Amino acid sequence: MENRPLQPESLMMSYGYKPELSEGSLKCPIFQTSTFVFKKAEDGKAFFQLAYGQREKLPGEVPGLIYSRLNNPDLEILEDRLTLWDRAEACAVFESGMSAISTTLMEFLRPGNLLLFSAPLYGGSDHFIKHVLTRMGVEILPFYAHESEQEVIRKVEATGKGDKLAMVYLETPANPTNALFDIEVCANIARHFSRGEHKAYVAVDNTYMGPLWQHPLKHGADLVLYSATKYIGGHSDVVAGACLGSKELIGRVKVLRTFLGSMAGPWTAWLLMRSLETLKVRMEQQAANAQQVARYLAQHPKVARVYYLGMLQEQDPQYAIYKKQLLSPGAMLSFDVQGGEAEAFSLLNHLKLIKLAVSLGSTESLAQHPATMTHADVSAEDKARLGINPAMVRLSVGVENADDIIWDLQQALEAV
Repeated sequence: MENRPLQPESLMMSYGYKPELSEGSLKCPIFQTSTFVFKKAEDGKAFFQLAYGQREKLPGEVPGLIYSRLNNPDLEILEDRLTLWDRAEACAVFESGMSAISTTLMEFLRPGNLLLFSAPLYGGSDHFIKHVLTRMGVEILPFYAHESEQEVIRKVEATGKGDKLAMVYLETPANPTNALFDIEVCANIARHFSRGEHKAYVAVDNTYMGPLWQHPLKHGADLVLYSATKYIGGHSDVVAGACLGSKELIGRVKVLRTFLGSMAGPWTAWLLMRSLETLKVRMEQQAANAQQVARYLAQHPKVARVYYLGMLQEQDPQYAIYKKQLLSPGAMLSFDVQGGEAEAFSLLNHLKLIKLAVSLGSTESLAQHPATMTHADVSAEDKARLGINPAMVRLSVGVENADDIIWDLQQALEAV
C-alpha cells in the first residue's frame, strides 16, 4: 500500500492507529482515562511546553499525552481521520456541534468586530449570533442567497465598518430551505475587506452536506464546521461537533477549547470512529433514496413546493453554484404542504415509519416542523423573508427502503 494513495473510505478503517501500541487490538480501544503517566519529570515538562505554546515542536517530535482535556488517543485518531475527507491540515472535535460553532466564533471575533452571516441559519447558530455575540459587543450583518458579490460588498461598506469585518460565516445549503451560497464569492468578499495583518476569515457550516458531498476548503473557506451528531455520527446515538482548517487556525481553536473544556470525550470519539467506517455507504444510500422521495412529492397534489437541490433547473441562478460546489444533491429536503400549520401537523402526526424528531443525517428518516421547532426562535419577520412558512416540513431521508418511505408519506398525505 506504500505505492498506492488510498481513498478516504478505505483509510477510515485504520488511519492513524497502530495496533502494536494497544496489545494488537484490531480496533482502537476506548482510552477511558482522565490523565496519563509520564516516564520521567523531564517528559512532563516538555509535553506542557508544547501544549501551552512555550516552544516550537522539534523535528520528528510527537506531542505527548498529558490529560484528556488536552489530548486523548481516541480524540487524536478521530481528528486525523476527519481531515481526510476535506483535505484539511488539522481538526478539532467537540462534544456538540454548537460547541464547535460557539468556540470558533469566540476565538476569531472581538468586541467591535463585524460578523457577516448568511441567512437562514440553523436555529441554534442564529440564536448564538443574534443574542450572545451581540452581548459581547460583536456587530452582525446578514446577507441572502439572492444578493450578488457587489451587493454584499456595498452592504458591508454602508455600515462604515468594513475595516472591522472579521469573519464571513455561512451555512450552505441553508437549513431548512436548501438555499445555496457561493463559497468562492464569500472568500472574495473576505479578501476585499482584508488589509495587511487584518484578515477576514470564511467559516462554513457544512453539516447539511457532510464530509462527502461538499468540500468548502477547496473553494476558499478557511474553516469548516460540522455538527458531527448528524452524518458523521449517523446513528442518533452521539452528540458531537468538529472544526477543520489549517494547523495554525485549528491550533488557535484548540487552545480556546482547552480552557473552555469543550473537547469530546473518549467514548464520543470512539463512537464517531465506528461511524466513519460506514459514512460513504450510508450517505450514498440516503442520497439515492432522497431523489426518489423528492420526485414523488413533486407530483403530489397536496404538496405545494419541494425544496431539493436535485430539482434545480439550469435557468435557476442557484444551479451554477450547485454544479460548481456540490458532488451530490444530498439527502435533505423540505416541502410545503397545501394549506398551513394545521395541515403540516396533520401529516407529521400520521407518519408511521418516519420518526417525528429533530436532527438529521441519521440512518432513520426524520421529519419535523421548522417554523415551530428547530427555527422557533427565528423572528416572524425573518421567517417570512426567508420562506420558513407554517406549511413547511423538513425531511431527513434515511437508509430505509425508498418505497417504504414513499408509502409512509403517501398515507400521511392522504390523511391531510
